[in-house]
Amino acid sequence: MLRTILGEPPRENTGLLADAMESMTKAESMLRRKMNDDEDHDHEYRKLEIWIQGLISSLDELEQSLFAASFFRKSVKAGSMDEMSVSEQGDYARYVYFYKNGFIRVFSLLDKLGTVLNTLYDLNTSRVKVHFSYFTVLRRFRSSKRHRELSGRLEEIKDSYRDPLQKLRNRRNAEIHYMNSEMQDDLWQRHQGLHDKIQLEDLDEHLEDLRQGLEMVCKTLSEVFRYSNKTNNNL
Repeated sequence: MLRTILGEPPRENTGLLADAMESMTKAESMLRRKMNDDEDHDHEYRKLEIWIQGLISSLDELEQSLFAASFFRKSVKAGSMDEMSVSEQGDYARYVYFYKNGFIRVFSLLDKLGTVLNTLYDLNTSRVKVHFSYFTVLRRFRSSKRHRELSGRLEEIKDSYRDPLQKLRNRRNAEIHYMNSEMQDDLWQRHQGLHDKIQLEDLDEHLEDLRQGLEMVCKTLSEVFRYSNKTNNNL
């Protein structure tokens, strides 16, 4: 959708994104077959199908957010807000909007996946924490000592992206719980020099963190649904 609005050709899914989409689409198909065969009187298969459709939409929206943020970043040439033209300020604001949308969606998608995992593998995470995140589910999965192949692989993926995920989490927390992340940057710089120009954050570094966040999400989704499809666990 965003590519069309921005005058770009439609996306062709490739690489990690294609792997994640295909593994989830296969899970959807398996659930539909189960519904046809078993009639799904308690609607559990239908619920899982809707959740997986939500994950597919969320992954699509995350990728689009990264694309749009990268698109508008190309138009930002100045090193500070004071040096920007009105047009460039508009493109910077658009970059910020889609970048924020992206890092919020990373954790939103992972938490939705946590709900799916919790149900698929009967982890009962709510006994530990009523409002749980993906990472709470992952700890619960590890402590259950079941499906060690999957839980071990998910831990490996999480650990290999520890640094970019932590930076994205810090910005997400600042955005949602405290103040927006640009204000934090601005306040820090004002402390350094009251009359200095406020320099922009490292846009390319931030986009790279978000790109790695997308990569981590794709690998995680692929691993979950490849394993679940193979073992036919509730699918």
